[in-house]
Amino acid sequence: MIKTASVLGATGGMGYALTEALCHKNIRTIAFARSEENLTKYKEEWGPNAEIFAGDALKPADIEKAVSEADAVFHAINIPYQNWEPALSIILDNILHVCRKHKKPFIYVDNIYSYGFQTMPATETADRDPHTKKGQFRQTLSEKIKGAAVPYIIAHFPDFYGPHAGNTLLHYTFEQIINKNRGLFVGKTDIAREYIFIKDGAKALTELALNEEAYGETWNMPGAGTITGQEIAHIAARHLNKKVSFHPVHKWMICAIGIFDPMMREYAELMYLNETPVILEGSKYENRIGSIPKTAYADGIRETLDYILQNTEKSATF
Repeated sequence: MIKTASVLGATGGMGYALTEALCHKNIRTIAFARSEENLTKYKEEWGPNAEIFAGDALKPADIEKAVSEADAVFHAINIPYQNWEPALSIILDNILHVCRKHKKPFIYVDNIYSYGFQTMPATETADRDPHTKKGQFRQTLSEKIKGAAVPYIIAHFPDFYGPHAGNTLLHYTFEQIINKNRGLFVGKTDIAREYIFIKDGAKALTELALNEEAYGETWNMPGAGTITGQEIAHIAARHLNKKVSFHPVHKWMICAIGIFDPMMREYAELMYLNETPVILEGSKYENRIGSIPKTAYADGIRETLDYILQNTEKSATF
């Protein structure tokens, strides 16, 4: 039973949502991140069940302090693509070492890069042959977790969107259309892709972590079906009460921007996901755990836009 949880990377999109979901379950939650300023601000939103601890995941002593009192450890730390290696490996090693030392269950937030190309909805047992550097790296991290001699959950998510999910593709587009009628949209606008409302993902992972029989396995966390960029633009236009159009950003444009922007340079190899999307199959979760929360895209997009609007207005007052 989890009475105290530690969320590492609590000020990021999924870290924030996980802390929120755990606190709503009346679970004492230790929120760990680098920025004490952001942690202090968010604690007011999380409420009394949240305790904050500012530290550096690259320092083993900080990880030790953050997880020593926890019954379960959620790893939601992410960093810019260009800094993945070796930082993510070092961070994972630090966390797994402490989890092994103190016999702590470990819950890992992962993406879909290790699935590589998939021609049909991917189950957890689908053949994987990641062809990108990042997919191969993620696969290496997963194998490290499986061999670490700790109880683990590896949860694969599609792209996030929602409040506090600032470092995501859809957030990048939504921010542009708040003040303009046109936004850049990464990939073709007529291809159906999968996203997950970040609050849904956090609730589903919290439920999974509370089930003792879920450990030692990999799990898919699918969103509420698929949606095209054109459909997203239509929802946004209706909610913002104005004309909205998306301009597709193609791979050659990403490569061109990458000459000057290291993050875009690293993202270029992932453009296949916007052309031949990976869709997650979630029947394993549905059959063994229960229904996955699935906020309709129309509702999730409206809430996300309202969040961006509110924060844009707050920024304008300072």
